[in-house]
Amino acid sequence: MTEASGQEPDFTAADDPFALFDVWMAEAEKSESVDPNAMSLATVDGDGLPNVRTVLLKGVDEPDVAERGFHFYTNIESAKGRELLASQKAALLLYWKSLSRQIRIRGAVSLVSHEEADRYFATRHPQSRIGAWASQQSRPLSSREVLEAKVKHYEAKFGEGETPRPPYWCGFRVVPVEIEFWMAGDYRLHNRIVFRRDAPHDSWHKTRLYP
Repeated sequence: MTEASGQEPDFTAADDPFALFDVWMAEAEKSESVDPNAMSLATVDGDGLPNVRTVLLKGVDEPDVAERGFHFYTNIESAKGRELLASQKAALLLYWKSLSRQIRIRGAVSLVSHEEADRYFATRHPQSRIGAWASQQSRPLSSREVLEAKVKHYEAKFGEGETPRPPYWCGFRVVPVEIEFWMAGDYRLHNRIVFRRDAPHDSWHKTRLYP
C-alpha cells in the first residue's frame, strides 16, 4: 500500500505518538499474518559494535504509567541482556510489509518489576517456560542432544506443577525519547513524522521529515 504523491495521510496530524502507535498496531494485527508484534532490537556491545536481532513486543504501558514504555522479555544473561544492562539504551524497529509502514523507537532501558515478569511468564506455553530454564541463551552449546537432555531434566523436575520464572529471565522496558512513523509513498516520496522529547516526563515535539 502506498500513498499517492503529494497526498497528505491522516497520521501526520497526530499529536500523541502512543495513541498513533496503538492505531497502527491494531491495523497490523489485522493485516500481518505472522507475528505483527515482531520488532528489531538494536544494542551495542562493550566495544561499541552494534548488534541487532528480532524479538517480540509483549506490552505497552497504559497512559497512567509515569514512565510509559514498550516491553519485551528475555534471558538477561544473554548477549542482548548483558548489552542492555550495560548501556541502558536501545532502539526498536517495527516494520509491516503488508501496510508499507514502519515505526522506529529509541530510548532508555530498565527492567520491569518482578511482579510484571511473573505475570507474563505465567501466560507462556508450558514448554516455553521449561525452555527458559533449559537454555543458557547465547552461550556455546556442544550439541542439540545436550539441550534436549536439559529440557527433559526440567520437565522431570517441575512435573505437572507450576513452572516458576527463572531468576535470570525478566523483561525490559524501553521508555522512548524518540518515536518515528514512516509510511511508503509513490516514487519514494515517503511520509515521515518524528516525535522527540528530552526526558520521559517532557512534552513531545513533532517534526515532519523529508523522505
